[in-house]
Amino acid sequence: MFELLGKTNIDFIGKRKYAFVLSAALALLGVITVVQIARGRANTGIDFAGGTAVQLQFEQPVHLDEARALLEREGFPDAELQQFTDGNKLLVRVKKHTTIQEKTADRLVDVFRKGFVSNPFVIDSTTEIGPTVGAKLQRDAVKAIAIAMIGIVLYIALRFEFRFGVAAAVATFHDVLAVLGITWLMGKEINLLIVTALLTLAGYSLTDTVVVFDRIRENLRTRRRDDLAQVINQGINQVLSRTIVVSLTVFLVLVALFFFGGEVLHDFSFALLLGVVIGTYSSIFVASPLLLLWPGAKGKLLKRTA
Repeated sequence: MFELLGKTNIDFIGKRKYAFVLSAALALLGVITVVQIARGRANTGIDFAGGTAVQLQFEQPVHLDEARALLEREGFPDAELQQFTDGNKLLVRVKKHTTIQEKTADRLVDVFRKGFVSNPFVIDSTTEIGPTVGAKLQRDAVKAIAIAMIGIVLYIALRFEFRFGVAAAVATFHDVLAVLGITWLMGKEINLLIVTALLTLAGYSLTDTVVVFDRIRENLRTRRRDDLAQVINQGINQVLSRTIVVSLTVFLVLVALFFFGGEVLHDFSFALLLGVVIGTYSSIFVASPLLLLWPGAKGKLLKRTA
């Protein structure tokens, strides 16, 4: 009911060539990221790479520099440390350092007990994942994303028409690749939480695209003799205010989650923040213009919506 922009008449379709160039670059970055993950060159978490994670809660705050120096002396130079807001909790992650049978978690606990004698702690949680399990989780993550894309095509094809389904799936896959690529480029750890964010993004992007497609379909029924590009432009402009209001609302919630949700959800909320921006962009500049690429698009769309 709330209109942020009012009535607009922006030529989005006229700018599709520039949008396609930008989208191709983002998609290429995502493809490079997938290749790097497959080669083991990306910053993957222990979910995918295998390793050990131990979360400890100390009675007093722990200085990260002291903990890092202790781990280096004890043979864990590549260990990753993450401190929570109160400073008393410490998450230690070691990738591919040993197998599950060697009980790295016990070794880490023993190191901290000897190194912080005057600051006792309790073990909140321990996780050990072998390389075989990590590889399986990678394959399962890829399957989950592939199944989501197939589901999108089928859903949109049944609700609208096959070309709408393909356009929505391409736009959604573009969003997933773009967020994944930017996440990799910024050195963020790619783990199961990031995959969860990507699947959440796919659902959000699809919802936004469906709203635009629904308005385009309605306009096709009433403007049967108009140019298809003009009809699509009108549909996008009519829902533009709604799209921006919804995106800003979700964005503000994610900003709060990013700053106040704790370290565990930091990268998750960051990926979703990127996803909201890119998903809104793709529903306007990617999904809708793709409808024009089909041969005889105008006639076939009119036949479907008659």
